[in-house]
Amino acid sequence: MSYRTLDDLPTGQRVVVRVDINSPISDGRVQDNRRFARHAGTIRELLDRDHGVAVLAHQGRPGRASFTSLEQHADTLAEHLDEPVEFVPDTYGPTAIGAIRDLDGGEAILLENVRMVMDELPEKSSEEHAQSTLVRTLAPEFDAYVNDAYSAAHRKHASLVGFPLAMDAYAGPVMATEYEANSAIATREFDGDVTMVAGGKKATDVIEVMTALEDRVDNFLLGGIAGELFLRALGYEVGRDVGDTDVYDAQYARNREKIQHLIEAHPSDLVFPTDLAYEDENGERAEVTVADVRNKEYDYLDVGTDTTSRYADIAASSAAVFVKGALGVFEDERFSYGTVNVLEAIAACDGFSVVGGGDTSRAIDMYGLRESDFSHVSIAGGAYIRALTGKPLPAIEVLKRGAQTEVSG
Repeated sequence: MSYRTLDDLPTGQRVVVRVDINSPISDGRVQDNRRFARHAGTIRELLDRDHGVAVLAHQGRPGRASFTSLEQHADTLAEHLDEPVEFVPDTYGPTAIGAIRDLDGGEAILLENVRMVMDELPEKSSEEHAQSTLVRTLAPEFDAYVNDAYSAAHRKHASLVGFPLAMDAYAGPVMATEYEANSAIATREFDGDVTMVAGGKKATDVIEVMTALEDRVDNFLLGGIAGELFLRALGYEVGRDVGDTDVYDAQYARNREKIQHLIEAHPSDLVFPTDLAYEDENGERAEVTVADVRNKEYDYLDVGTDTTSRYADIAASSAAVFVKGALGVFEDERFSYGTVNVLEAIAACDGFSVVGGGDTSRAIDMYGLRESDFSHVSIAGGAYIRALTGKPLPAIEVLKRGAQTEVSG
């Protein structure tokens, strides 16, 4: 059972498109990023097919500093499309309905932040959300619904799971491409080793992914917080909090049994750092062999030169490589060595490659790598993790259901 895509959508429709352009905000300005470019491609395809397009999106959550209007987002989308995107300061009230009814083919509007609507955020079933005021008000105004918001597909929010049970629904190109690439580790067979770069700050997420994929991955290249926690379990004097940090000890306690299981069940599949990098008293990068650490005095901010070389060789010879988390604090050039060199090795190899998570994918832009050298660069975080672990994505599942059920608006 699958879902319908834009190839199944007749031309000249009035469509509501859910995208995810939730973005960092710096000094009051919404930051342009890969999400705008990707979703602008979907909107452009719809406009070129003479659809009238109303865009639904969110920014932040109520109570957070990032929770704001989408007025700036409309300007950024317009820059990517090279034509106007009218911002409508309303989501489903009279102003929004009027703007929707005035839509002509080839025109686009952006409705106000859907999370400003009470119906949106409660995690409910698709059936409940299909009966929400938001969905029941907007659905009759459109011929079709397109969900392109893969990076929010793990949420059970009204604009993500309610519409497909109330009207004809389709997966957008971003949704379809992300889903296919990110679930490949569980659904595809590869002619050779499958390798995963397992790093970053969120060790609990990484260990959950590793546990789910322990029988699918041949090499886990460990770095970041998770790398130190595994080394700690092996008896090395790393993976512990230093000073005021509160990162290692709590995550180690939470994941100790899973770590021990992976070490015992897959000793040949886990590849550990042999050296680590830190900032010395002069503010310079310094390295230490893991076996020489007697009492952890520094925060380790990258894998070392020897580790990087071994990881790059393994990645380059793999049939498939999936990246979940950076190997170091690549935002600081002194500690970008491991992450960037392994990414360069992945980019140069002929295997299938997916770089996941917004943080790690930023390294591609920061250090001049080409996105086209990877099979896929994901814009998702939580949805990427769920795809890797084989958990269902509510927004995908309801699109599949909708494709099997004839609905009317």
